[in-house]
Amino acid sequence: MAGKFKIAAWIGAGMLTGALATLQLQAFARGSTSPLPLEELQQFAAVYGLIKADYFEPVHGRKLIHNAINGMVNSLDPHSEYLDAKDFKEFSESTSGQFVGVGIEIAPKNGLIQVVAPIEGSPAARAGIEAGDLITRIDDTSVKGLPLEKAVKLMRGKPGTKVRLSLLRPRGNRSLSLLITREEIHVRSVRGRMVQPGYAWVRITQFQSDTLPQFVAEIQSLYKTDPKLKGLVLDLRNNPGGLLESAVGVASAFLPVDAAIVSTRGQIPEANVTYRNTPSDYSRVVGDNPLASLPAGIKTVPVVVLVNGGSASASEIVTGALQDYKRASVMGEPTFGKGSVQTVLPLGPDTALKLTTARYYTPNGESIQARGITPNYIVGPLPSGDPYAALRMREVDYSNQIGTGTEAASSPRVRAELQRQEQARRELEAAIEKDPKRFPKLPEFGSQHDWQLEQALNLLEHRPVISARSVARAASQPAVAAASQPAHAH
Repeated sequence: MAGKFKIAAWIGAGMLTGALATLQLQAFARGSTSPLPLEELQQFAAVYGLIKADYFEPVHGRKLIHNAINGMVNSLDPHSEYLDAKDFKEFSESTSGQFVGVGIEIAPKNGLIQVVAPIEGSPAARAGIEAGDLITRIDDTSVKGLPLEKAVKLMRGKPGTKVRLSLLRPRGNRSLSLLITREEIHVRSVRGRMVQPGYAWVRITQFQSDTLPQFVAEIQSLYKTDPKLKGLVLDLRNNPGGLLESAVGVASAFLPVDAAIVSTRGQIPEANVTYRNTPSDYSRVVGDNPLASLPAGIKTVPVVVLVNGGSASASEIVTGALQDYKRASVMGEPTFGKGSVQTVLPLGPDTALKLTTARYYTPNGESIQARGITPNYIVGPLPSGDPYAALRMREVDYSNQIGTGTEAASSPRVRAELQRQEQARRELEAAIEKDPKRFPKLPEFGSQHDWQLEQALNLLEHRPVISARSVARAASQPAVAAASQPAHAH
């Protein structure tokens, strides 16, 4: 019987080898001139056959193939991934701004998951979850060391189902256990208000498919409130990015017609593109221009862009374009440094490959990959700076990031700097554990205690900017200076 089982497994492996070989045709169809490594594929098929035949219990062939694909793709860089049916659905939801979950923005912190903010009107907000709460368990699963994407999957589910979140509230040192019913969440990615007469604040939390019309509506509303707007703060702090098209549209709102916003460069001709301020580059409906109804004053109003280490990808595209054209002053902390473009390539009706296909470059031809954007004014979240800076993670901290384009991710300088940062991170974690009361709570974005927003308004009103280091000094800091991980909504 065992012999028959082994023969069947090897027949399956032989079929697998033949199927893999046919992929050569698909590779050539996409323009690849590199032959598939048949010897290595035969070795892969041999391993597949041995596992199917000799492993201590039966393993489903589909699981083996999915795991093999995941291993192949995940080893490339931090952002390429295989999307199975469930992942593909969640990815589509994240770009549409609609998903089923509890309604919180989260980010990693000290091996746990921190609540960045509950989404207004969500089940999490109604249950009393607050910004700064630390999630310790999701149902029966401890989140200690759990990857962020796995925590996301645990909190999402079907509408009406329940999930129990165990939390630690540093303020007051309280433990909470909340049973929350999942709902369909509609994330509004743009909000704004007049923060004082003549000056507006507009925050974009991520770039979704509906971000541009939301942005246009918000700007129209602000100008209706004050047609003689004297200054605008564009807040992209902790904005993890999103759709390139939406980012191009927001940047175009402030820039001249046909201005180059961002260019991409990759292996295939289709990856070498320059995106400009033209409706065909930021509108899904060619010929329709959602920016046409913007007030004329948006092209000349003084602008300050607020960023931090959680500002990544599409938010760095907007920041880089406005900085390169000197259309806005950038204030805050160095950005995350994700300068790569991912393309979703369908593999079937409900699966896809999210693959890094290009680097992107600012209008001046600069790559921000693993470097980030250095603000014109370095201002921390508190007058004393950022007490948690050493805990923040940036693109350069990923062991498999793709490098800057001129310096490999494994270069001696980068390795030495990462070792220094790791030591600083351990020392800060020990200090927080020893005396947590020494470390203050950071202010909520847009609140009356928002130090960075206060300094942005100082700049717009031609008053001194406090707690800002000179650009020359900032430029002397290592390119891998610590910053934060993008937050995610769930």
